Amino acid sequence: MTASEQALRRLELTIVKRLDGLLHGSYQGLLPGPGSEFGDSRVYVPGEDDIRRMDWAVTARTTVPHVRDLIADRELETWALADLSPSMDFGTAGMEKRDLVVAAIGAVGFLTGRIGNRFGAYVLHDEYIHRMPARGGRPALYGLLHSLMDAPRGRPVADAPDLAEAIEVLAAARRRRGLRVVVSDFLDAEPTLDPDVELPWERPIRRLAARHQVLAIEVIDPRELELPPVGLVTLTDPESGRDRRIRLTAKVRADYARAAAEQRATTRIALRRCGVAHLVLRTDRDWIADIAQFVLRQRRMAHLAHRPPSSGVAR
Repeated sequence: MTASEQALRRLELTIVKRLDGLLHGSYQGLLPGPGSEFGDSRVYVPGEDDIRRMDWAVTARTTVPHVRDLIADRELETWALADLSPSMDFGTAGMEKRDLVVAAIGAVGFLTGRIGNRFGAYVLHDEYIHRMPARGGRPALYGLLHSLMDAPRGRPVADAPDLAEAIEVLAAARRRRGLRVVVSDFLDAEPTLDPDVELPWERPIRRLAARHQVLAIEVIDPRELELPPVGLVTLTDPESGRDRRIRLTAKVRADYARAAAEQRATTRIALRRCGVAHLVLRTDRDWIADIAQFVLRQRRMAHLAHRPPSSGVAR
């Protein structure tokens, strides 16, 4: 067994074992959606489950409250866009950003694949946008993840496609409604700090969200948010290859941290304007726990959205 195959098996065990424990049972994907058929019964989770789906027969037999899960029938295919541009070949914590991209794609693939969905991907890498056709089953998903792990490191390429172009390709390729996942750092060649300015990828994501359910996964490294006090350093732009020597004084570090926070806030506001779900994963955090908390938060929001009005509302 090769090193990449061992890494993939560890990734699957980490995702399936830990998420199953953190999410309190089998869950139908990362985002909650309506269904028309009842599935298996599971223990009722107060504050998260709809009491209208209570399984009274199982509850009576076990004396423990149970609910019936709905089998989501909103999608047959899940498509992901994996950003493997040169800016993703960076990491100063437990992993590089590109490793976190593979982990996020694996989490979506393993969770959606358990209910029989097909999974495909587009990969933004160098001067190409590669297409990996949607297939079902673990062997196909393993092949897709293996290709992502073995992809060479990005290199500066003139006139390379950007994230906006890749999202346009993703939106135009498959018209059937389903789940679309965009995994990127959402960093532009010419970033803007004005939250009122439309970002280059914002309109393509808005068009994508008009037809599909969209999850935007933002990948961050802590050194992109603040710089260490190390004096004179040489910084390299991975997208263009240009170098620049900078002395990291206290003022420079403070200005950088403020600009980085404003840039991330601009990204968050833009994704909110697009009406898509937004998950942030960091290379210095427990990404499995962050995914589980995101899923639970989405379940609570879906529960509140479908909850009937209280009896105290005036008629």
